[in-house]
Amino acid sequence: MSGKLSRRNFCKTSLVASATLGSAAAVAARLGTLLAAENAEDGFRPLFNGRDLSGWEGDRKLWLVEQGMLIGRSPGIKYNDFLATTRSYRDFVLRFQIRLIDGRGNSGMQFRSQRVPPPSHEVCGYQADVAAGMWGNIYDESRRRKNLAGPAAELLRKILRPTGWNDYEIQARGDHIVLALNGVTTADYAETDAKIARDGIFATQIHAGGPMEVQFRNIRIREL
Repeated sequence: MSGKLSRRNFCKTSLVASATLGSAAAVAARLGTLLAAENAEDGFRPLFNGRDLSGWEGDRKLWLVEQGMLIGRSPGIKYNDFLATTRSYRDFVLRFQIRLIDGRGNSGMQFRSQRVPPPSHEVCGYQADVAAGMWGNIYDESRRRKNLAGPAAELLRKILRPTGWNDYEIQARGDHIVLALNGVTTADYAETDAKIARDGIFATQIHAGGPMEVQFRNIRIREL
């Protein structure tokens, strides 16, 4: 065995040493405070609880929860499908992690959106896009049907992890929307059309097409 302390033994040794300065309870309290401070994001709360689909509605055959992740798993479908929140939001910062398995398929996070009445499966509104060549774009889904803002291809190549986890952030305040991918701003957009809704649901997407799997985790929100 090496003369070096393992991480676990080091932590145990540190706790023993610290206990000489106060009670074990006080040491534990200090450690708990430090860990909480390290992991906290001021004002954020989970939008997805990591256990079930409480607060979300959609096709449970396509959307499920596994190992703390929200997963969209498609055998191949002929329409776009969405799992949506059961309430609307207006001004917010939304953060989440997302990956496309094998970098394949097309997905995204709708925001300030509305469900299109049945029999349509569609959701209309803004989308933080997730697809080859489309990551970091604001796309207007099933409404104006076009990209509203997005990154240059060269920037996207530098920051994207095509098959890995990517950190996405959406900020929406009044007319102003900003997207960031892996800590880099990819879209900065000001809405000029007064008829466009400034509130709505969030919804995750499985795009029409061949088999695919998209995974979301750590979905959290701070309302402004």
